[in-house]
Amino acid sequence: MDSPHLSEAVFVGLCNYIGTSRQISMRREVWDIRQSITNQVNKEEDNYEMWSGSRKEGFRLASSDMDWMFSPKDHRVIWNLCQIKYYTLLSKTLILSECQMSPPGFVLLQLLSPSYRGFLREIISACVEMESRYYISSSIYRQITCSKVFPFATVHGPCGSSNYGIAGVECDAAQCLTCDIWPPIASSFITRSSSWPESHILGDIVKGGCHFVAIGHKLSVHEDKEWRISFSLAEQKLVYSMNHCQFLTYALLKLFLKNVINSETEEKLLCSYHMKTAVFWVIQQNIVPIWSPQNLLECFWICFKMILKWVYDGVCPNFFIPENNMFLCKIHGHAQKTLLIRLCGLYEKGNVSLQHIPSIRCNILHALQNPSSFVSVDEHLLLPDTNFDVEMFTEIATVNFHRIPHLNTCWKHLKAISVLRNSNLTKCQFLTI
Repeated sequence: MDSPHLSEAVFVGLCNYIGTSRQISMRREVWDIRQSITNQVNKEEDNYEMWSGSRKEGFRLASSDMDWMFSPKDHRVIWNLCQIKYYTLLSKTLILSECQMSPPGFVLLQLLSPSYRGFLREIISACVEMESRYYISSSIYRQITCSKVFPFATVHGPCGSSNYGIAGVECDAAQCLTCDIWPPIASSFITRSSSWPESHILGDIVKGGCHFVAIGHKLSVHEDKEWRISFSLAEQKLVYSMNHCQFLTYALLKLFLKNVINSETEEKLLCSYHMKTAVFWVIQQNIVPIWSPQNLLECFWICFKMILKWVYDGVCPNFFIPENNMFLCKIHGHAQKTLLIRLCGLYEKGNVSLQHIPSIRCNILHALQNPSSFVSVDEHLLLPDTNFDVEMFTEIATVNFHRIPHLNTCWKHLKAISVLRNSNLTKCQFLTI
């Protein structure tokens, strides 16, 4: 049957389940203004708070999580000693990043100049001596800070993980360190980004620098001391820059991973981060010249073939640091062969295998049984204004999860709102305020 017809049916099914472009934008805008208010209120606090994760990207699946990153304001990581001139030593704790002895994407952090403020006690408690220098041990720092946000959190990678709020949303909280300067090891990301992302988005990403989270490379001799370079905020900006077909392709890969690839195996070798990485590479390499509802399935299978090739090669290149092979510790030997056979089998079945995704099964079956039926991809027809308004006010109520304990904090919120209401706000953000 006509592939564009089936693609349009899947597009409609995904819009109904994941959200239309209008819904996704609204969710992001509401959470963005909530974060702006929070950081404005906490301007005098020692910590800077950042939100990321699939919920921040716009997903509202049962498995969608929220990642919180907390970074001390008076700590900064630099890449070489010449960059000390950018900071006032009396107000900042400076940390030198060293990547010579670590795998790509990982570093050792040497403590240079304590400021005797804020979080220094935690940093010093995590320091270990090596070759007459003091390095911040990621494993010790992780133990110290894991339960800081959630008292009964369990360790999940570099984070403390717990369920949060009335809805019991899974949240990962990580105490990280900030670097204002783009990593030299990720310079290839800048030079190859001629077509995507657009220049102003690229500039914003590079200007934002990066972060370091407390976890080392599993195959490194310095695993307990190493920190991983995190591009969470850069990734969020890249996801925001996707058009809706690109975003739904990413969503379809996530659903396919959960409902098909990982449905019959206990060992989850592939994760949604691999799916996101594949979409990033396919967009940037301009393999698909036009992303539209009519070729959604073509876009999906192109991304799937890239993942298939990665599994065949045993190499999944990190989007920002391609030398960082994200399959190195997990996908090799017998596990690699088994996964490859499974993925090849799914690829041979083609679109039939998509019927195992419950949320779009009806759309696929209807399109197959009615090949000549008309499918409207007009998002305004898919979501009436009244339904959109209901979801928007529900979303606004959801982000208002903070309880204001006393008058001083209430006054800070009012001041933050008075500042932000004069900025360039969308309609959704104005209504949130």
